This record gives sequence, C-alpha cells and structure tokens, in this order.
Amino acid sequence: MGIKKGALAVALLLIFAAACQRPAAPPTGRLRVMVTLYPQYDFARAVAGDHADVTMLLSPGMEPHAYEPSPSDVAGIMTSDMFIYTGAAMEPWAERILKSAPNPRRLAVDTSKGIRLTEDEGDDGHHHGHGWDPHIWLDFENARKMVTSIADAFSQLDASNAQIYKDNASAYCKQLEVLDAEYQKGLTRCATRELIHGGHYAFGYMARRYRLDYHAAYGFSPEAEPSPNTMMALTKRVKTSGARAVFYEELVLPKTARAIAGEAGVPMLQLNAGHNVTREQMAGGVTFLGLMRENLKNLRTGLACE
Repeated sequence: MGIKKGALAVALLLIFAAACQRPAAPPTGRLRVMVTLYPQYDFARAVAGDHADVTMLLSPGMEPHAYEPSPSDVAGIMTSDMFIYTGAAMEPWAERILKSAPNPRRLAVDTSKGIRLTEDEGDDGHHHGHGWDPHIWLDFENARKMVTSIADAFSQLDASNAQIYKDNASAYCKQLEVLDAEYQKGLTRCATRELIHGGHYAFGYMARRYRLDYHAAYGFSPEAEPSPNTMMALTKRVKTSGARAVFYEELVLPKTARAIAGEAGVPMLQLNAGHNVTREQMAGGVTFLGLMRENLKNLRTGLACE
C-alpha cells in the first residue's frame, strides 16, 4: 500500500481548511475513527458500540495491497480523533503521514504493537526475503490483542465510557476464543494438512496456529506471478497430498489457483483473509467472525476433515 506523490501536500491544505470546522473533542460528541482494513473496522465497531462513527479507508470491493490514500483520505486521517492501522508491514505510508502533520488531538493506534511478526517461508522451510507478514489478525490470539489495544485507545480518549469499551472488548474476545476452539476441533482430524493456495502469502499465521503445512504460489504481493517451477511443484503437491481443493482468495482474480486446480483435477475453494469485503457483503452485515467461520467450512472440505 503506497501513497501518491503530492497527496500529502494537498491533504495538508484540506486539513487547514477543515480545522475551524472540526467538532468538539470527546466526550461531548461521538468519536470520529478512521481505520485502514476490514478486521480493524469490525473490531472497532464492536468495541465502540454507539459511541463512535467508524469509517474504513478502503471502499468495499477494493483490493488493499494496491490501495493508495487520496488527499481526502489523508485529510480524513489527520482530522480524525483516532486512526487505527495494522502497522508498518501493511501500511508503510501511515507513519510518514502521521509524522508529517502531527495532531495532538488525534490518537494513532498501531494494532501490531506487542505482536510478534513472522516472515513467509517457502517449500524448503527457509525465509525467502519477502519481509514481515502483516496478516496478523488471522491468528485469533493476535486478533484478541488487537481488540484489546483498540479498547485501550477508546478508553484513553473517552474515559467516561471506559468500562463500556472494556466490557465490549471482553465480550468480543470471548467470541474469538469460541472461534479458536472451533478451528482447533474442526481441523484436528483431516486426511491432509497440506494447505495449497494459488495466491499471495496471506494465511501463514492461521496455518501455524492450527499446524497446517501452508504453500502459497507467491509472496505478499497479489500482483506477483509464480514461476513455472512453482506451479509444477504446487500441482504435484495437490496430487500427492490428498488435498481435495486448491484455495484462492477474495477480491483477486483466481487465475493461478484455477490453473493449478485444473491441472491437478480438483475444485477451487475460497479463503477470505479479511482485508476487505464486497459491497454486497458490507450491505448484508457480514462480520469478521462470519468470514472466518466460512473459511473453516471450506478448510474442512479442502483438507477432507472428519
């Protein structure tokens, strides 16, 4: 996720123009919260309840890795009460924006703080230099830490409602614990533990937590193209592992997964990394928990679990 050249300068002008119109600071009004990705959006809404207006920078249906904040996006970040992002591995532009125009009335929340990031691994088990894996929310223990960080931030800005935020976060974390238990049980007895993914390296945290042998077609960029040798190796893995499907991801054309699945003679199944959702899903009230339960259903099918 990059930032367009010149966007920051234009945004600063917008910030200056909007400064005199900014509403009163909390607790007299609802907090204005900007978030980068869908998981943080859903977490923040669950924690805040009726005490904040939460806006996601990504439009529904937009693939996040190609996102570049527009001048109005930057202005929205700078004039918000709270800005919630994943961290430098996912949004390297965020810290540059925050440093360029500091706002003492805005609280920036890096939800990767306190979470150990990992690197991607190739079929040989070695790190391949693609950088730190930003998809931290796909380990539900990390997701609980993210929810707690968000609740702490709300409490800091709006101390009078701190107990509400704490209670809401606790309730959501309990739901994540239930979800984690469902994954642990649902993925215990499977014909194969080989998770073959014809997309970018998004599910490493989930695979590690549930002891799956994860193989993705390429690194962290959805625009990358796998080599012919990688395609052949993944196709062979499907055939020899007993995998019942090749997985593809949301909001990305599944041409790589389709080619591998076609050669191996198995169907495709979707795994949703949760970066973003479609307009239809947003309008239908989809939740992060719901997306993850659909993932579990597809994983159990693709891995032939009892």
